[in-house]
Amino acid sequence: MSEDNTFEQMLNETFKPIHVGEVVEGEVIDVKPDEIILNINGKSDGIITKNEYSNDSSVDLTEKVHVGDKMEVKVMKVNDGEGQTLLTYKRLAAEKGNKRLEEAFNNHEVLVAPVVQVLSGGLSVVVDGARVFIPASLVSDTYEKNLEKYKDQEIEFVVTEFNPRRRRIIGDRKQLLVARKKEMQKELFERIHISDVVEGVVKNVTDFGAFIDLGGADGLLHISEMSWGHVENPKKVFKVGENVRVLIKNISGEKIALSRKFPDENPWLNAEDKYAVGTIVSGRVARMTDFGAFIELEPGVDALLHVSQISHEHVDKPSDVLRVGQEIEAKIVDFNGADHKISLSMKALENMGPREPMYEDENYQDYQDYPEEPE
Repeated sequence: MSEDNTFEQMLNETFKPIHVGEVVEGEVIDVKPDEIILNINGKSDGIITKNEYSNDSSVDLTEKVHVGDKMEVKVMKVNDGEGQTLLTYKRLAAEKGNKRLEEAFNNHEVLVAPVVQVLSGGLSVVVDGARVFIPASLVSDTYEKNLEKYKDQEIEFVVTEFNPRRRRIIGDRKQLLVARKKEMQKELFERIHISDVVEGVVKNVTDFGAFIDLGGADGLLHISEMSWGHVENPKKVFKVGENVRVLIKNISGEKIALSRKFPDENPWLNAEDKYAVGTIVSGRVARMTDFGAFIELEPGVDALLHVSQISHEHVDKPSDVLRVGQEIEAKIVDFNGADHKISLSMKALENMGPREPMYEDENYQDYQDYPEEPE
């Protein structure tokens, strides 16, 4: 037997044969920015190029791998023409990741993975080296204008489509949010009752009211229920994200009506003593009609100053002598607690000799017969 044959036999006995497609473990013996050299106990060392380590072309391998590290890799080519064995790390990782995703797909498992890339049509996440695409329409249960906020964040999702041959692996986060909200909604409706006082967060504010997130369902706080007083613009009262205390006014199916008119804060509770007939009060002109001006004595308590009670002199319209926001002083001439109505007179305070009959205007009626100006 020749010496060459003897040496080759010794090599074959010393080193286990390595085949294309085989998964082997090696030890890093050298690292360069664009390649890794491994001892794989073969006749030659194994090489992992940067392209076979990661899809990220900007990666510096010296920052990812160090001499002495153990790596599991897959053999791509036993002899690259220079006596070296070409290896891949990323393809093996992707295969393992695909297997993991297939199991999750079959078992309807909820996965958690970081968002590695924000695309124009959705998000890209990586599970054990395998990529999953989550379309923008499946990222949330509400429209997301800016997906950038998810960059580098870990999110939960389920795999709803698995076809690695077509490179089509689709994830869905929306269905998890919808299911979670349904469960929260169920728990909320089992917990709340009419007249309960609860905490919520302002979710949206419109011209007619505010939507309050109660933790499972939204309730509507209508503008007419925001205060015992008059609210002209909800956007000047509430801000999105603000915590608010509200009263459950009504529950109808999945609709919840809210109020901030708490019964113990009702200004009419002690109004009969505070605004007894003959009492002189001051107030602010809140709004006007042709037949009179409504004076806010305090938030939630308005009184009517009829046009005939503004002055001993003839007044055609309240707007001829008064303006909205003006502070006036008047005397209470009638109180109707049951209907929450108070009548005022400014001319009763005028010192002009003998007072004329209170209702000298033959067309004057108690203001409860007049339609109030719509809020």
